[in-house]
Amino acid sequence: MNFNITQEQQQFADALRRWVDKDYSFEHRNKIIHSEQGVSGEAWATLVELGMTALPVPEEQGGFNGSAIDMMVVMQELGRGLVVEPYFATVLGAQFLKLAGGQEALLEQVAGGELKLAAALGEKQSRYEMFDIATTAKKNGDGYVLNGTKTVVIHGGQADKLIVSARTGSGQRDTSGISLFVVPADAAGVSRRDYRTIDGQRAADITFSNVQMPASALLGKEGAGWDILEAATDYGATLLCAEAVGAMEALNAATLEYLKTRQQFGVPIGKFQALQHRMAEMFMQMEQARSMATLAAVKVASSDPEERRRTVSAAKARIGQAAKYVGQQAVQLHGGMGVTNELPAAHHFKRLTMIDVTLGDTDYHLARFAAQPGFKKSA
Repeated sequence: MNFNITQEQQQFADALRRWVDKDYSFEHRNKIIHSEQGVSGEAWATLVELGMTALPVPEEQGGFNGSAIDMMVVMQELGRGLVVEPYFATVLGAQFLKLAGGQEALLEQVAGGELKLAAALGEKQSRYEMFDIATTAKKNGDGYVLNGTKTVVIHGGQADKLIVSARTGSGQRDTSGISLFVVPADAAGVSRRDYRTIDGQRAADITFSNVQMPASALLGKEGAGWDILEAATDYGATLLCAEAVGAMEALNAATLEYLKTRQQFGVPIGKFQALQHRMAEMFMQMEQARSMATLAAVKVASSDPEERRRTVSAAKARIGQAAKYVGQQAVQLHGGMGVTNELPAAHHFKRLTMIDVTLGDTDYHLARFAAQPGFKKSA
């Protein structure tokens, strides 16, 4: 199989990199994350103009029908540039719409950049188990009444509509009885507490109090949302793997440049063999992460759910390990400066840390991988 990116994919990557280098510098990003909104309308407009919001949307709805490999190229550049705009949240929400079907009008709005989405899935007791849902959606005439609280909803405060998982039947930790809904973020009974996370991104805790929803708010079939929920979050984890690779690339480049310029005993510290060995190991960790991210992007659309789960979890776990190693080594090789907010290196490490704990951390995905049929423990 040819793992080289196509000319079109390279053009997307080059366009994004030029924009980041020219208009989304580290200093400009810091101004954005410390602003009241925490995101930039101008930056979002540029992403739309570059075709990024249209990329994952089917052609019939005005998009480019981009694959996970196409999205991997984009997410790597966003990770390299530490972009904090609500792109990941929106394309994850769009994946729910695509898998559920029948949401052509909303997908057209996503493609045109008119609609920002967020996936309100996690709850305080659920940790990474997306089937652990206490939020309820009870029948009320022709519609539903939604009650519950979702926590750490990525860019939930910036979204126009929310993809919400709720229980319409079965027990709290059953995979059956789960339904998915599209809820306007400004609907009566929806309250959002928006805040900045440690990596400069935005998240929100969202409470639904007797939110009235029409029957048309339902995504897919009532009580049968688990397969869509699991497939969409695996897709999201794959995008995060790609973003982590981009962040590691930037972190390695910054560390190498520092070793070339920081002097001790009259020579650059990069001349010291021990530090060269550590940089070589950082590079190998990054390349292994890149290989796993590529494999996940290839397999996430597999028609075999077991293969998808196995590959995505293997990638998320291995990339979590690599990110931790690269981040820690970068901080140590930078010395005390490595943990200061004045250097991009610290922010890349924070972002890598948050990526690891989003949609399942290393330990969770190791356990999920081992739980798949066919896995055998070595003697």
